[in-house]
Amino acid sequence: MTPDRYADDARALCRTCQSFGERGWCRATSGNFSVRVDESSCLITQSGKDKSQLTVDDLMILDLDGHPADPGCLPSAETPVHTCLYRMGGAIGAVLHTHSIASTLLSRKVGSQLKFSGFEMQKAFSGVTSHETELAIPVYDNNQDMEALAGVIEKAWHERAFAAPGFLIRGHGLYAWGKNLEEAKRHVEGFEFLFECLWNEILARTS
Repeated sequence: MTPDRYADDARALCRTCQSFGERGWCRATSGNFSVRVDESSCLITQSGKDKSQLTVDDLMILDLDGHPADPGCLPSAETPVHTCLYRMGGAIGAVLHTHSIASTLLSRKVGSQLKFSGFEMQKAFSGVTSHETELAIPVYDNNQDMEALAGVIEKAWHERAFAAPGFLIRGHGLYAWGKNLEEAKRHVEGFEFLFECLWNEILARTS
């Protein structure tokens, strides 16, 4: 049960999860979503929950070392990536992870980066003011060892690898973040729009 003091954050996170689930971006209970609630903890989706029907009872409180406030709650296996991002980026207020078809397929078609240029939707990302800006987001190989994957992300963060607020895991999906849930949601929607555009361009060239 989510404590009452986090009720507003919990309801907002549920609405975001339901919206993304309805769009097909986290099918079969995939994806995981979190918001920072204070300097040392976050509210995050429990493992194995249908995001299109998520309720506040499907959320849990977790500290940034990965320890649940309620030992009876099971966080997603991918929690270490969330907590790593919160520790690295003090200004990050929400982390959202989707599994859309377009992002999954694109991540299998490119190398270490996916580049965008010429799309007006690039302005969905904070700090981007023109479609003429070329943006590249990293693509990392999938790994079932989430602590190892979090280590890759931590190293990339220190190397300032993130020109845009997100990255792809190959054959897996998107992680995106923002200073708050509203901004993170906008970033996911921007990325997913661009992924669909790029994938459709590939299909058009090969048809």
